[in-house]
Amino acid sequence: REIYLVKVGMSMTEGMVAEWHIPDGTSVTKGELLYALETEKVNMDVDAEYDGTVKHLVEAGVMQAPGDIVGYIYEAGEEIPDTLLGSPTAGSTVRSPGAVTATPAQSEPCAAAAPVSSSSATRVKSSPLVRRLAAEKGIDLSTITGTGPGGRIVQTDIETATAVDKPAAKENAPPLLQGDTIPVRGMRKTIASRMYQSLQESAQLTMHMEALVDETVKLRQSLIEEWAAEGVKPTYTDLVIKAVAKTLTAHSMMNSQFMGDEILLKREINIGMAVALPQGLVVPVIRNVDQLSIKELAQESSRLAAAARAGGLELDDYAGGTFTVTALGMYGVDSFTPIINQPQSSILGVN
Repeated sequence: REIYLVKVGMSMTEGMVAEWHIPDGTSVTKGELLYALETEKVNMDVDAEYDGTVKHLVEAGVMQAPGDIVGYIYEAGEEIPDTLLGSPTAGSTVRSPGAVTATPAQSEPCAAAAPVSSSSATRVKSSPLVRRLAAEKGIDLSTITGTGPGGRIVQTDIETATAVDKPAAKENAPPLLQGDTIPVRGMRKTIASRMYQSLQESAQLTMHMEALVDETVKLRQSLIEEWAAEGVKPTYTDLVIKAVAKTLTAHSMMNSQFMGDEILLKREINIGMAVALPQGLVVPVIRNVDQLSIKELAQESSRLAAAARAGGLELDDYAGGTFTVTALGMYGVDSFTPIINQPQSSILGVN
């Protein structure tokens, strides 16, 4: 049975086996963790769909196209070759014509691998990012109780464990030294490529303006007091995003997509909110902001920010953005020139 590189979402164009959980030539049981998938937006674990012996065709870290064959599962009694013919070298792909792919929402996963489900309770549930952080900090994941969906261990659990046992984490963490190299892949590679592409394909300009926000400060403080019992604390960015939505309603050309020979005016107002992570920048999308109250907006932005930092964003959380807001004012930045998140036509930087 072929093991395919699982496709997650229509926009996925490449990904890789970040880590093989089952060593080459080792047996696997259906439902057991098979490999860690890393894409430009999502890290996830993939389960084996069959019992058998695993044979790797692709080494970890080789970029592939979704649907490419990355290995095989041999049934009992089958002759297993020592080396698979056509094993790709780094940077190459082995294409399977008409390969079946699957997204997490589909009920029939691709041939020999399926996205890990919350029903798999016999192992430690964590993303490749979380496992890397745990290894760097010398933390045994089996000693941690996950607070994510289905008991999944998320980044905040690692940070909590680090705070409790800082000496051990510091002792075991390998320091980065001058002369070390850090692979540019996954999210970082995609950001570099997309931002360069954005600057190459569009004539971008930045305008700066100051705005008096005394009343905004008063409004935020009054809302914090009003919603304190509900645990809802609106940020300045929430209020800016709401103001942007009202503005886009009046200026539809700013809520558009340039398509070469025509300009597409978008019906929905879906605003992306830039969130900085240690491994890069993600832009989850708050949908239909013009139809949300400030409280609903604050709750959704808080949910997305928490999910982003915990590595729990779903593909739908990234989809459909028509405008982006990014803020650096909390760092004392007076002015910067954000790059447009294509295919959007505009971005607002808040100082």
